Amino acid sequence: MSRSKKILTATVMILGLAAAFSYWQVKQFASTPLTLHQETIYTLPAGTGRVALEAQLESQHIIPHSIWFGALLKLEPELATFKAGTYRLEQGMTVRSLLQLLASGKEAQFPLRFVEGQRLKEWLSALRTAPYIKHTLQDDQFATLADKLKVEQSQLEGGFYPDTYLYTANTSDMAILERAHTRMSKTTDEVWKGRADNLPYKNQQQLVTMASIIEKETGVSEERARVASVFINRLRTGMRLQTDPTVIYGMGDNYTGTLTRKDLDAPTDYNTYTINGLPPGPIAMPSKASLDAAAHPEKTNYLYFVADGKGGHTFTTNLASHNRAVQAYRLALKEKNEK
Repeated sequence: MSRSKKILTATVMILGLAAAFSYWQVKQFASTPLTLHQETIYTLPAGTGRVALEAQLESQHIIPHSIWFGALLKLEPELATFKAGTYRLEQGMTVRSLLQLLASGKEAQFPLRFVEGQRLKEWLSALRTAPYIKHTLQDDQFATLADKLKVEQSQLEGGFYPDTYLYTANTSDMAILERAHTRMSKTTDEVWKGRADNLPYKNQQQLVTMASIIEKETGVSEERARVASVFINRLRTGMRLQTDPTVIYGMGDNYTGTLTRKDLDAPTDYNTYTINGLPPGPIAMPSKASLDAAAHPEKTNYLYFVADGKGGHTFTTNLASHNRAVQAYRLALKEKNEK
């Protein structure tokens, strides 16, 4: 073999070894764990290129510095199709799985829980402080929201479905509220169509109002329809509902945590101790279970109920029995406090 051929052969071998070494190094780098000590939310801005991405990941201490980042994207070009967005990075991920995530476009989802029994003002407050929300509502006034949704203000309270809503970064506040509003409208329509016969409701809004009262009066699932029966019986006999949650709602910000006899006697549009029938609208966001209870109350003769001190209620048909149940509750409460 001539000297030139020997040199050529050696050169080819060296280049081959160098290529193999480089290939191995790229693969090793791709399998390198991210330098994370906890779950991290990472936002990739729109228009970010390869060089900028590498610089961001290194500066935010997500990946270790390496000369092989660009080579990896060339070797595995499917990893170079990263998409702008906000992503959830977890411990144990590798450089390759990170790039696969960025290429998938599967952005992080954030939960926002709208709790049943709460008022709309509480939901708007939670929405205002939720992370990564794009705020389009200039304030939390009902008039502002009603204008955005193109509905009457009277349709807002009780008009959104309580649940946990998942959203991605930069989802607007209105997008979430519209989802909850549409779902409640659909649910209410279904419950209204399947309601029992001869209920004393003039329209869906009154059913939702009753459901909101039930929601505030009991958290015990099996009691909801029984509580509904008490209020239905009262409506049918012309008795006032006399339910404390309506008084509290009517007091608004004046409620400080304790109801007095003066509060019960003070007239408001919602005080069912001073008005006849249902209040003018819902007092909270009812759950599906409370809507069902309002639409299908138990058939009872109960006209009263009071807490039993054990998490539930005692139901009675007359005032004398109710007064005895109240005394029993007060005694149980006193004994509990003395322990």
